Amino acid sequence: MKIQNLLKLIYKAPILTILLLIIHFQGVAQLNYNNQQLDGYKGIWFTLGQFYEYGDKYSGGLGTYTAKHKPLAIYAEEVNRTFFVYGGTTGEDDRYLLCMIGSFNHANSTVTKPVVVYDKQGVDDPHDNPSLLIDPEGYLWVFISGRNTRRPGFKYRSDQPYDISGFTQVTQEEMTYPQPWPIEGKGIFHFFTKYTGVRELYYETSPDGQTWTEDRKLAGIIGEGEEKAGHYQVSGHYGGKVATFFSRHPNGNVDRRTSLHYLQSTDFGETWTTADGEPVETPVTDVDSPARVIDYESQGKNVYLKDMSFDADGNPVALYLTSGGHEPGPDNNPREWRVSHYDGSGWQTSVITTSGHNYDMGSLWIDGNRWTVIAPTVDGPQRHGAGGEVAIWVSINQGKSWSMQQQITQDSPRNHNYVRRVVNGQPPFQYFWADGNPGGITKSVMYFGDSEGNTWQLPYEMSEEEVRIETQ
Repeated sequence: MKIQNLLKLIYKAPILTILLLIIHFQGVAQLNYNNQQLDGYKGIWFTLGQFYEYGDKYSGGLGTYTAKHKPLAIYAEEVNRTFFVYGGTTGEDDRYLLCMIGSFNHANSTVTKPVVVYDKQGVDDPHDNPSLLIDPEGYLWVFISGRNTRRPGFKYRSDQPYDISGFTQVTQEEMTYPQPWPIEGKGIFHFFTKYTGVRELYYETSPDGQTWTEDRKLAGIIGEGEEKAGHYQVSGHYGGKVATFFSRHPNGNVDRRTSLHYLQSTDFGETWTTADGEPVETPVTDVDSPARVIDYESQGKNVYLKDMSFDADGNPVALYLTSGGHEPGPDNNPREWRVSHYDGSGWQTSVITTSGHNYDMGSLWIDGNRWTVIAPTVDGPQRHGAGGEVAIWVSINQGKSWSMQQQITQDSPRNHNYVRRVVNGQPPFQYFWADGNPGGITKSVMYFGDSEGNTWQLPYEMSEEEVRIETQ
């Protein structure tokens, strides 16, 4: 109906007709993209809008944002496919967030058209990006992040095992930064964050994804003279052990995030310990808790968590970046990529390399004595913006020393960022990421790669249901 005709109708209509028209068009406005295919892989572009001398605090192509959404991609051996979730959008200059899922078939190197699991209804913020879990029956669970209490989070389950064509909502709740992990013989362990006026860490468990425990608070540290807590975390699991590294925000100030903490549980969250087995009472509220691994606050360093993994003995390793402050630019250099490793007797920390921005983000792989970090550690075309050119760094002595194996992107038109590891990843799809210009809204193209440094672009436009990518 043309708008001019609609206005004439409203002008002449009785009040009942006007009410019926309002109801009708409200219903139309509520139509969404849920369970619909899109015609290609288009990442969301975002700006935080906090500008300094050297640009935005962070911005760019953030389809695989944040580091606190884990995991984003999982290889399923049963069907020889990698399933992956990301923050997508509808067009090149559109900042309309869609929580997407895609599928890569390793048998014939094809990707299907991506499917919208949840339409964020006009939200443009990739803090609402999804995370992924595959349960023992093969059902795909997509955990949709919310933001504070204004935008709820959701859990969605696929209608069929190993099938991305349709999803059904299971829960609606308050949760941000979802990090769900399947624990054999127990069910699902879910780390997440609540905005209780500040950012505090919580967890919940479920035997089947349908029924869940109450939310249990894990950490809310308030220092002497402070009024607020605040935390970020990255988590993982090793067999029946769940574990998390987390920072703290002094007095709730996210721009002062600092220090490194660690907790683990081997009984599905009933009790918690340090890496060496010392019991820790939760929720953690004390600055000097035994959960603290390194006191970076006294060193005046910010801590930006990136990833975590486990060595061959199941000991935890954290990947993170330290810097002098939250503003972009050289004043807060050096920005150092670090690993901290519990080696069975104590914590060992080493520096991998330096970086140009606090929000450069990559992932950590551990295969025996060979440790690998793939991240945008090389300056890109937008030098002081988040991201850059992607490089592979390798250590063959359990993280004690590192060398760059190769730079895998170069002469790029846009910065690359948020390189995400695939759980149980198999070549050629072992990690994926997106690009984007941090200096202004652009298209955001998505990519994937293998451990040898070969990379491929996911199709930005798709006219067919399935597209083959030449990976040989």
